[in-house]
This record gives sequence, C-alpha cells and structure tokens, in this order.
Amino acid sequence: MNKRSKRKLLVVMVVFGVAVATVLSLTALQENLQYFYSPTEVKAGEAPDSREFRIGGLVVAGSVERATEGLLVSFDLTDNAKIITVEYSGILPDLFREGQGIIALGAMNGSGTFVANEVLAKHDENYMPPEVAAALKAAEHK
Repeated sequence: MNKRSKRKLLVVMVVFGVAVATVLSLTALQENLQYFYSPTEVKAGEAPDSREFRIGGLVVAGSVERATEGLLVSFDLTDNAKIITVEYSGILPDLFREGQGIIALGAMNGSGTFVANEVLAKHDENYMPPEVAAALKAAEHK
C-alpha cells in the first residue's frame, strides 16, 4: 500500500468515525428531550404515548385529593380550555396550591390520567413558567 492509498483510507475512516459519533449524539439527544404539552394538546392526542413529556397549566380549585395512607395525590390541571387529571406519588413542592401554575413530568397511563414523576411549582406569585403562560394565552384565543 502506497502513501496515497494510506491517506485515502485514513480520511475515509475519520469521516466514518465523525458520522457515527454524530448519529449517536443525535440519538441520545432525541431520547433525552422532554417536550411540553398543554392539557388541550394532550386531549387532542398530540402528546406521545410511549415517552415522558411535560404538561403544564393551572391546578383546578377544589380538585386536590390526597390518599388517606401514603403520598398519593390526585389533582386536575387546566389551561382554561381542557382538564387533565394528574396523579403524583411523592412530596409536593411547598409552593404547590390550587389555582397556581405548575409543570409536571411524566406520562399518560391507559385510562387517560397523567402519572407524574416530578411536579414543579412556580417560585413566587409573579412568575409563571413560559410554557404555561403561552398555553393559557393560546387557550384564551380559541
């Protein structure tokens, strides 16, 4: 093998290695993305069935139900157009309350309930997560 052939082989191997690394990086990135959906989008079937995603909105007043034993909490979440029931087993953030904007991370179960792994609440009364604010604004216009 002469010098020119070795150089071509090296260039092909480097290009192939970069292509494989790019594909692996994009695949890992795609698997770790967490998309945001409003209750209206979830009810319309736009949310994925097989992946976790974030859902956000306002906690409906009077909808918070706590189990008598354990940490299971159930509440309704709305964007002022549609309502989704959320179940969460764990300690809710201190700032969680009815009428407040929250974001929950989890997935839908077979019965149409969103099962959350994590619940995030806003940090003061003037702040609302941008995704929640945009979803509420879009629901108002419809």
